[in-house]
Amino acid sequence: MGTVQARSLEPLPVTGSNLSPLDEAETVEVEPETKQEVLENKQVVVQQVHIDGISRTKDDLLVYEIADVFKAKNLIDVMKKSHEARERLLRLGIFRNVEVLIDTAQGEEALADGLDVIFEVKEMRRLTGSYNTMVGNNEGSMVLGLKLPNLFGRAEKITFQFSYGTKETSYGISYFKPEPGNFDRNYSVNLYKVTGQFPWSSLRETDRGISTEYNFPLWKTHHTLKWEGVWRELGSLSRTASFCVREESGHSLKSSISHSMSIDTRNSAIIPKRGALLKINQELAGYTGGDVRFLKEDLELQFNRSLLWDCVLSASLWGGLLVPIGNKPSSIADRFYLGGPTTVRGFSMYSIGPQSEGDYLGGETYWAGGVHLYTPLPFRPGHGGFGDLFRTHFFLNAGNLCNLNYGDGPNAHLQRLVESIRWSYGAGIVLRLGNIARLELNYCIPMGVQSGDRICDGVQFGAGIRFL
Repeated sequence: MGTVQARSLEPLPVTGSNLSPLDEAETVEVEPETKQEVLENKQVVVQQVHIDGISRTKDDLLVYEIADVFKAKNLIDVMKKSHEARERLLRLGIFRNVEVLIDTAQGEEALADGLDVIFEVKEMRRLTGSYNTMVGNNEGSMVLGLKLPNLFGRAEKITFQFSYGTKETSYGISYFKPEPGNFDRNYSVNLYKVTGQFPWSSLRETDRGISTEYNFPLWKTHHTLKWEGVWRELGSLSRTASFCVREESGHSLKSSISHSMSIDTRNSAIIPKRGALLKINQELAGYTGGDVRFLKEDLELQFNRSLLWDCVLSASLWGGLLVPIGNKPSSIADRFYLGGPTTVRGFSMYSIGPQSEGDYLGGETYWAGGVHLYTPLPFRPGHGGFGDLFRTHFFLNAGNLCNLNYGDGPNAHLQRLVESIRWSYGAGIVLRLGNIARLELNYCIPMGVQSGDRICDGVQFGAGIRFL
């Protein structure tokens, strides 16, 4: 799949045994040319681009994706731009296969240095299905999906999806449409229902909602604008739930607008070896309706640097702030949570911060930081193969989560954030599952434990996508 074929631009000399031999006296020695033309640097003109195998895709969509092929000036440039056009066609998600053939121009108007580029494509079926598993933050799920790709011929798609997981069950339908000529600019509409169980808070939450979002690049950043309207139903997960959790039970309607901006120069999102990440999220609820009002900020920062002997030093910083608007306190469903194998290791899942009768209530502000040293496995077993999926890592994590009294000044807020810091250190093994998720098996030593915290002193297992 994906081969690029090119035919010679110059005919080969014809030789064979049937040619009449010349008499020795008539033989003339021809001095070989000292200067040969390099085929790759020969100036050429792309006269035509053909796309074979199209049945329902619109021409205007394809013109945007292949336009750069006509700008090529030599054979190497033609091959490069044809390969880039092939990648853009595959990224649309409407073709199962794309092959490229480069040939000399044919026809009465063909130029001596003219080329034709042919893309042989195979469109996806009108209805496709999928079955896979997904790994979230220390949870797994089975996902069944149906997809209607290229619905109207311009890379639109409708997706039906059902997910059943260890802590969450959901189903929904979504519509996706990219902007012709710029796949990174796209919008989508989603209808969904999600039911989740949160045992650390003895809480059950059911969300029924609609959302629409617009994604677009701007310079070196990627932005997402989103509106979401969701009807939330909170309830107790067990009879032993605390009074604070029972008090939160009931229905609420949240309507919010949010914006996220990210700059990601990492070579991998799972176990990066170099690059940096900056991600900022803002959410404002209550000004477009609903009975939930707050302003929420969230920050994620990460740096990665390669060292000697294939070692990598990584540093991360997270932070967030939730400010209720009006006299109504924040909801347990909107607050931040901290602790567990994906954040501050050595503590149980989301078991840091305010709690009531053993149920963790979350906090309105938090920070967390971590430093990691990733190294190859000792003696590098399986080097160059399966063994490269494993890494040894040494870590130091720290963080705090609390509520703020907004009548106090900034100094009091900082004092709350730096007192009672939880931290931990340890070492473990990391397994990369492709570019999907990663698994960690660590030996953790928690420190700075406060009253009410739950710790996991010793071996701790973690699975997920986003790790501190």
